[in-house]
Amino acid sequence: MPPFRNLPALRRLTPSSSSSIRLRTTSIPCHLRTLATAPAATTTAPPSSDRVAIVTGAARGIGRAIALRLARDGYSITASDLPAQQPQLDSLVDEIASLGTAVRAHAHAADVTSPAEVGALVRSSASALGPLDTMVANAGIAQVKPLLELTPADFTRMLEVNVAGVHYCFQAAARQMIAQQQEESNPGGDAIRGGKLIAAASIVAFKPFALLGHYSASKWAVRGLSQVYAMELARHRITANAYAPGIVDTSMWELIDDGLGHHHGRAKGESIRKYSDELIALGRTSVPEDVAGLVSFLASRDADYVTGQTYVVDGGIIYT
Repeated sequence: MPPFRNLPALRRLTPSSSSSIRLRTTSIPCHLRTLATAPAATTTAPPSSDRVAIVTGAARGIGRAIALRLARDGYSITASDLPAQQPQLDSLVDEIASLGTAVRAHAHAADVTSPAEVGALVRSSASALGPLDTMVANAGIAQVKPLLELTPADFTRMLEVNVAGVHYCFQAAARQMIAQQQEESNPGGDAIRGGKLIAAASIVAFKPFALLGHYSASKWAVRGLSQVYAMELARHRITANAYAPGIVDTSMWELIDDGLGHHHGRAKGESIRKYSDELIALGRTSVPEDVAGLVSFLASRDADYVTGQTYVVDGGIIYT
């Protein structure tokens, strides 16, 4: 290696009145709030094998993948969807049972736009499987339609399912989680269980798509709703987060593909290929298991200190 040249000469500092190094002692503030709220090493949430999750919209697509992933993670699962999807729910329960794990599975049909039915769903899950730990409010709908052609019924239905449905699921689940804490609190008064609320948003919650105006608006609302739930429920050790999928190979995106194709004169499947090729940095259309992996993290102990966030899982379309 050639010698280094043109480097300034190094000289040793000798103590003097002008160059002496003085050590100064300062008092270090003790952050009592941080110390007081740090989780104890022994407590709070039960191991995953004792945990229970409800997944709505679980009959197919992303919801089904989430239910199966959480079951593999050790969660017992209450799978829910509309009554017309009961055969698919029963099939999912059988598939979870076939995994050969210690988890249990339970199916309960419910319409998320009905607070009464969502309340019954939560009570049914607690009765069948035990205390609730995680609510995955995955159920949602989409519609491709120009804003100037939307009817009041179109707009109302979108908000009922995608926004009110999330609210009813979060509300009923949080009430159940808080009631459990009151029943199971230890002598010191600290809650044994917290809870996790997880909602389905979308990349359109960050960047809307034309012809998906009311769908985009509904998913923006999910982001805000999740943040406020995070604020209000933090004192109960309940976190609230959302996941934002991109272009996923599901029946919902088939519907979007058909709608966009109709408006732009494209053949079936052409829109989803076009957007995947042009928009996704990783160069492939997402599959439900991509989303399920993120939800697995949000439902895990590794995400205990994550709340009020919406995580994008789109292969590189939206950058936050």
